[in-house]
Amino acid sequence: MSKPDIKDLALQALAETVAGLGEKPYAAIQTISWLYRQRAASFEEMTNLAQKVRQRLAQTFSIGRLTLEEERRSADGSRKFLFKLNDGQKIESVLMPHKNRLTLCVSSQVGCAMGCKFCRTASMGLVRHLTQGEILEQVLAAQRALEPGQKITNIVFMGMGEPLHNYDNVISSLKILRHPKGFGFGKKQITVSTSGLAKAIEKFGEDADVKLALSLNAASDPFRDEIMPVNKRYPLERLGRACRHYNDLTRQAITMEYVMFAGLNDRPEDVKQLCRFLSNLKAKINLIPYNEYPGSPYRRPTEAAVRRFHKSLADRHFQVNIRYSKGLDILGACGQLATGPV
Repeated sequence: MSKPDIKDLALQALAETVAGLGEKPYAAIQTISWLYRQRAASFEEMTNLAQKVRQRLAQTFSIGRLTLEEERRSADGSRKFLFKLNDGQKIESVLMPHKNRLTLCVSSQVGCAMGCKFCRTASMGLVRHLTQGEILEQVLAAQRALEPGQKITNIVFMGMGEPLHNYDNVISSLKILRHPKGFGFGKKQITVSTSGLAKAIEKFGEDADVKLALSLNAASDPFRDEIMPVNKRYPLERLGRACRHYNDLTRQAITMEYVMFAGLNDRPEDVKQLCRFLSNLKAKINLIPYNEYPGSPYRRPTEAAVRRFHKSLADRHFQVNIRYSKGLDILGACGQLATGPV
């Protein structure tokens, strides 16, 4: 069997491992810095660690790397990476430039178990969770692909998978992404999206200090049941309570992602339902015109319908934006990621 990837070790486990080699606590911090800030490819590069420590680490662990199988570039500057994992499974990540930001959309699972009818990833089903190392390596691999001087500024967990379904690995990866000797991202530079796992949302507010987005998409139970099976387990009333708990605990707003489908959730009555759901919540709204793909079951609304919906919410004093997805021409936009036959 191959040696385990050291990047799969959570911060505490890494500290205990280094301590077990007889080293002081700062040696663990040095190791973190070498892995994630200096992006070392071998233990021998970690020159401020004692030679015996480097040798012991090399005997016990590997430093895993994803294999870049394919890169596709969009006319809008986005780049979609197809990565091969050690077991042969594949995932996608998308790098999106916007003004002074360079955002990487990472995956948290191979496939997804949530079954959302509008999402291409759902057609894969859930294959498996990604490890902490596989999540973090997407950031390292994307950074390696950049030109000198370019730097990823933001991370969004909006790729393949439901992040809160892979809760432990996502939380431990967030701690390394936030660690000042790790990647050093600020709490406002990372957003984790969920389809609505209410219990996990409540726990997330206790365990993570980053932004949260909810893929809402409907404010009536019948339509949300139809497009998002998770709503049958956690209907809107229960989901609303979880969001209020998160608001109260963190004092942070939740970004409500509202994918708009032509003739289904873009009508005046949908505005009223959405306003009722958000009436007691601290939230901002991102309206996302549906991104079609070959065989997609829904249609994108007209620009006029999107603008009307936006104006109706703005007139009611909600903070609302229209978010146009990047990477449409390379199937790299919201809801379009998938690998293998679907």
